[in-house]
Amino acid sequence: MKPFPVIGIVGSAGTYGRWLCGFFERRMGLRVVGHDPGDAGSDAPEVLLEQADVLLFATPIRLTAALVDDYVRLSAGREAGRLWLDVTSIKQGAVDAMLRSRAEVVGLHPMTAPPKAPTMKGRVVVVCEARIDRWRPWLQGLLDALEGECVHASAERHDRMMALVQAMVHASHLAQAGVLEEYAGDVGGLAAIMPFRSASFELDAAIAARILSLNPEIYEEIQFGNTHSADMLDRLLARLSELRDLVRRGDDAARARFRARFLQSREAFGAQALAEGNYAYERVGYLLADLAGRRFASVHLPEDRPGSLRTLLHVFERHGVSLESIHSSRTPGGEVHFRIGFVRGTDAATLAAAVAEIDDSGIGRVLESG
Repeated sequence: MKPFPVIGIVGSAGTYGRWLCGFFERRMGLRVVGHDPGDAGSDAPEVLLEQADVLLFATPIRLTAALVDDYVRLSAGREAGRLWLDVTSIKQGAVDAMLRSRAEVVGLHPMTAPPKAPTMKGRVVVVCEARIDRWRPWLQGLLDALEGECVHASAERHDRMMALVQAMVHASHLAQAGVLEEYAGDVGGLAAIMPFRSASFELDAAIAARILSLNPEIYEEIQFGNTHSADMLDRLLARLSELRDLVRRGDDAARARFRARFLQSREAFGAQALAEGNYAYERVGYLLADLAGRRFASVHLPEDRPGSLRTLLHVFERHGVSLESIHSSRTPGGEVHFRIGFVRGTDAATLAAAVAEIDDSGIGRVLESG
């Protein structure tokens, strides 16, 4: 095994291909060759098969198995002693296809869209080891570099879990979005509903918006490409149908049945999961409250060095501006920025003077303020 293998990526800019290319080059210092089926100017498949020690498929779910089979045929045994990976959301078909090669085989599923951050820190990466031996140390190095929370599972178990973790969640929110669309003529669109929001509604609406704004093909395949989705949908529909029937009855017996059938799930969740879930919900609620504050400044610190944030905060201290909250996130371009909230009643002119000093001094770049 080469100490610095060449990575071959089969995929398009609409998949993980672009993010992975940057990750391998910048984070791991590896040479990357890539074939984009939609880009005639990219490296030909033969280049990948000839040069790549590690071949990674970052392709649409429904095309992956057939595309892997094409590479098995073209490779004609040259893949022996190499490592083949995929990053699709459905594992069984892709892993089975890769196993028809002579390569070592691992399926990976990063449980997030391509992140703005340089690693998967704070995100789950499911690892499906199908046939791995001499490449195991390199694989562990890759997982360490990704910095994700790794969960190991067979391809079959992965797909069963995804029917719940992805397909059920997406189906529920797509159904909610459809209901909101049907009610729009009576109550107005989402903009008319949001002033009446609860934290739960706001979160659900955000998830629905996220799904509807990303690649529809991915969400289609998560439903249609997973052999376990139909059974999950049957169970979900049965529960909703039962709830509807109980509400229509509306008597005391129906209410008792509701409590027994729907609220007793707390026992299946367990005390610890309920406590952790409640705490997570409250934390999100606090975040939403902070982000709704009308006095704030979003600032990017161009110098990534110890003490940069302290220097920034000292500006507000000198101007007598009191902070209420501070959160970090990333812009669409991947830059870390801090959203700083200020206590109610903060003088607008004083805040404006502090913001101007931050911009003028070069301590930070103010992206937005209010």
